[in-house]
Amino acid sequence: MITVEGLTKSFGRQPVLRQLDLEVPTGSVTVIIGRSGGGKSVFLKHLVGLLHPDAGRVLVDGAEITRLRGRALDAVRRRYGVVFQGGALFDSMTCWDNVAFPLREKLRLRRAEVGKRVETALAQVGLEGVGGKNPAEISGGMRKRVAIARALVTEPEIVFFDEPTTGLDPILVNTIHRLIQGLHRKLGFTAVMVSHEIPEIFEIADTVAMLHEGRIVEVGTPAAIQASANPVVRQFIRGEPGNAEGH
Repeated sequence: MITVEGLTKSFGRQPVLRQLDLEVPTGSVTVIIGRSGGGKSVFLKHLVGLLHPDAGRVLVDGAEITRLRGRALDAVRRRYGVVFQGGALFDSMTCWDNVAFPLREKLRLRRAEVGKRVETALAQVGLEGVGGKNPAEISGGMRKRVAIARALVTEPEIVFFDEPTTGLDPILVNTIHRLIQGLHRKLGFTAVMVSHEIPEIFEIADTVAMLHEGRIVEVGTPAAIQASANPVVRQFIRGEPGNAEGH
C-alpha cells in the first residue's frame, strides 16, 4: 500500500531523515519505533503529505504523493484517517461534532447519513451516549477513543496513528491497543503507527520498523525484532543506554 524510497529531509543544517526506505503491506499494522526526537513524527507527516522531502519519494497505492499538490493530493488524503498525537480534539465542539467534522469537511452527505455514521463510529469505540459531552468532560482514555472514532468515520483505507497512547496509564494503553487491534480486524484498513510503547506494541503489530538516526535500521515481525542481534535495536527494546540514545 505504501512504498518509501530514499526519503531525505533536513531542517536547516539538521538532517532528520537520511535516505529512508520502507514498505507497508496492504492490510497490515506496521509500527515505527525509535527514540524520542529521532524523526518518527516527521516521517509520518511525509506519509500524510504534510511535509515534502528534500529527496526521495512516497508512493501510496502506486501514486507518488511527493509530487502531488492541491486537489490531487486531497484525493489521496480522502483515503486517510489520522489519529493525532494527543488526540487533537476541538475543545469547543462536542464529541459528536468532533467525530462529524471530517464528514462535513470532506464528504457531501445528508444530515441523516452524517448522524448514522457518527453514531456507528462512536459505538465502534464503545462510546454510545457520550456524543453530547465536550472533550473536557470525559477522561483521557475516552478522548483517545473519540479521536479514533473521528479517524475512522470516513471509512478510510489507511489509518495513521501518531503515538495514540501518549499520557495514558499502562492499563489504558493496553485497552486502546486492543481497541485498535479489534477495529483493524473488523475493518481491514492498513495501519501505520508511531509508538514508544515497548513491549506492548509487539502484541498488535504485523511488522515493526526501527528508525534510528534517520534510517530504518531493521524491519521484521515482532518476534524477529525481539530476537534481533542489532545492538541498536536490542538496546532500545530493552531500555538500555548506549547507541539507542544517540551516543
